[in-house]
Amino acid sequence: MMDVEQIIQTKSFHSQQQRTVIHLLLVGNRISELVGQALKPFGVSMQQFNVLRILRGQKDTPSNLNTLNERMITRMSNTTRLVDKLLERGYVSRTVCASNRRKIEIMLTSAGSEVLSKMDTVVREVEHELMQNMTEEEMKTLNLLLNQIN
Repeated sequence: MMDVEQIIQTKSFHSQQQRTVIHLLLVGNRISELVGQALKPFGVSMQQFNVLRILRGQKDTPSNLNTLNERMITRMSNTTRLVDKLLERGYVSRTVCASNRRKIEIMLTSAGSEVLSKMDTVVREVEHELMQNMTEEEMKTLNLLLNQIN
């Protein structure tokens, strides 16, 4: 296991704050890389995976672009494009709301639900790989500490 100083090849940081922020960025990038690689065979980005999980969480209640944007892990302005790509693959459906024609409703399709279950499996494997050296108690403590940043 390499130390953050070894990874970025430096002897010191200006402060413990700087070291911590850089370390968090490195860990975040590593997680993004591994999850991205796991999702690559499905032709889905992490953001698209996130949209699919949000829609699954809505159960049978349609969502809209605003709701998706609010609940995204990485908030972005291109949610429409993410949904368009998922629509092309048949993973989501998009309809005009009957009671408000200005509102677009987005739902997870059965094909989307099926492929999402497969993605869940590979992402869980990545999560296990990343966290295998930590105990349940250490993960709880880490989450409490991260809450202080958020």
